[in-house]
Amino acid sequence: MGPFQILIFIVWALSTLALIALVLMHSGKGTGISDMIASSLYNSNAATGIMERNLDRLTVIVAIVFAVCVVLCMFFFPQGGIVGVDVI
Repeated sequence: MGPFQILIFIVWALSTLALIALVLMHSGKGTGISDMIASSLYNSNAATGIMERNLDRLTVIVAIVFAVCVVLCMFFFPQGGIVGVDVI
């Protein structure tokens, strides 16, 4: 495994953890328990809107980095070949 492949794995692992954390940081949109917790954490609506917009942007950027790493892994780590065909 070369250094580029190791770098892909490191970026992939970091983007995975960051994406999980960012998705969990989004506030709930319903009227359940998550909305009660989120409403106690955020007092002003203006600041919450800006924070949510920045969180959305960061989540999309990290999701794109994750997707690019997955596609690069597909190209640099091909699995198997054609079953039943011997290459001479």
